[in-house]
Amino acid sequence: MSLRTTHRARLVAVGAATALLVAGAGSAAVADGAAAEPPSTPVPVATPDGQTFSYVVNAKHANPGQTRLAEHAVEAAGGVVVQSWPEIGVVVAHAARADFRADVVRLAKGHAVESVGVTRTVPVSEGTPAAAADVPGAKGGPWKSKVTKKPGADVEDGTGVAAVPDPGEATQWDMAMIKADQAIEINPGSPDVLVGVLDSGIDVTHPDLATQVDSDASVNCTAAGRPDTSATGWLPTTSDHGTHVAGTIAAADNGLGIVGVAPGVKMASVKVVNDDGFIYPEYAVCGFVWSGLHGVDVTNNSYYIDPFMYWCEDQPDQAAVKESVRRAIDFSTDRGAVHAAAAGNASTDLATNTRDTSSPNDSTAVDRTINSGCEDIPTEADGVVTVSSVTSTGALSSFSNRGLGKIDVAAPGSAIVSTELNGTWDTKSGTSMASPHVAGVLALMKSTHPDWTPAQLEQAVRDQADDRPCGTTAVGPACVGTPQENSFFGDGLVDALDAVTLG
Repeated sequence: MSLRTTHRARLVAVGAATALLVAGAGSAAVADGAAAEPPSTPVPVATPDGQTFSYVVNAKHANPGQTRLAEHAVEAAGGVVVQSWPEIGVVVAHAARADFRADVVRLAKGHAVESVGVTRTVPVSEGTPAAAADVPGAKGGPWKSKVTKKPGADVEDGTGVAAVPDPGEATQWDMAMIKADQAIEINPGSPDVLVGVLDSGIDVTHPDLATQVDSDASVNCTAAGRPDTSATGWLPTTSDHGTHVAGTIAAADNGLGIVGVAPGVKMASVKVVNDDGFIYPEYAVCGFVWSGLHGVDVTNNSYYIDPFMYWCEDQPDQAAVKESVRRAIDFSTDRGAVHAAAAGNASTDLATNTRDTSSPNDSTAVDRTINSGCEDIPTEADGVVTVSSVTSTGALSSFSNRGLGKIDVAAPGSAIVSTELNGTWDTKSGTSMASPHVAGVLALMKSTHPDWTPAQLEQAVRDQADDRPCGTTAVGPACVGTPQENSFFGDGLVDALDAVTLG
């Protein structure tokens, strides 16, 4: 199974009232008898001396010994070890040397380092933790507080629902569509189930969320990819996206505002969005590994990893990043987490798309050719349930990405009322809003079947989805496939009632 993209570092929501080298791989694999695909367009990243860039270094083997050897190579090459994850054999490093990537591989003498990749196309903005001043010529910039809205973000309808009637379920057509209103009468979810919201932070002062977040399991990963467990680090700063997503998953059934899909479960705020709205690879790696280490059962991922909408196997830097993220996802999956992800808001068919004009989005985008080895991560990673968006009529949302063999299930994502900052509620649209519905259903399923593995949960959410035949949409490629599986809805509309009643 493969998955797909959601949009920009994608705080995927749609609307109007604003508030979301090294060892590289070769060209994409070619099936026997098939014509070779063109290579993807190279996007070289210059890393001049004196400017500090961030890198991932992948050890050949994921163990403490190999990771330590990789750390030694980083230090010998003039870099600073920012964070090591021996569980997956990944080191996050900062360096201000043009030859850092090549030197790390050379100094490792081929024994410890599999690949090295720069994680962004601009110098680091948050500075280098601890030893930055000790790196000759290093220029780690100060933490930025200004938000930079990136193209292709979620759509906010901004209808300004200042006070949802009590109870607010009357406004939640989305919950009725997936039968969540019926499901929670049977099983609202277990407090033993933990959903990791990998996003921009959750506002725990909101009356619908105050009882729903496990602060001990929450973390800020935007400090250069290091886990920051300070009391305020994982709270939202410049974005309401994570708070809106969290309400859909598990807003409390307390007679106020709205009710989430699984109001009985708990959530962890895993902050992976920095103050400029970027989700860099080292942040996501931190988020997934943290989730695996802290008992997260379900993660929601309403984003794509910046600065590339598609990360290509035949580009060495991008291939190294893909490998580090793959390891992090696999680690959390092996530790019991199942993952839901937004498909993206570009009205694109992910199975046939060969062009990307939006990347890199942290510097100057180029018009590039992509091939089948170019994937949106984490959504096209193995073991991730990819979610398209539907409207209140059941049609594919015009902004939603699609793709036969790419979309797994569909869920409501247009004009979704959920929690906002400052104790209010508001409406947003986007595949970012669809994905948390599925995360909530997976949480209900895990509550009902606590012994099920991530693979069993992933299969069951697809098997239990209600078939939807191809329809039409005003924007983007037409639907292909059968009522049982097609490019718009995958295996169908997610079903919360089945999640708590079927074995």
